[in-house]
Amino acid sequence: MGIHYDYKSTRGEKAMKKEAKRKARIEERRARKTSQTKIQETEKKMHDIDKPITLEDLTNPDKE
Repeated sequence: MGIHYDYKSTRGEKAMKKEAKRKARIEERRARKTSQTKIQETEKKMHDIDKPITLEDLTNPDKE
């Protein structure tokens, strides 16, 4: 019968630990997502509007 007593006495503590763990996972995902979006934003570069687009611009991946 000690199992039932132990379950009820620690139920609140277990719930708080579970909630804290869930919030930590959510924060980790949010931080990871924001860091990935910042990287993608910095990589996007627009082509100069005044310059005509050439075949070299489209095919050469090393040219910036």
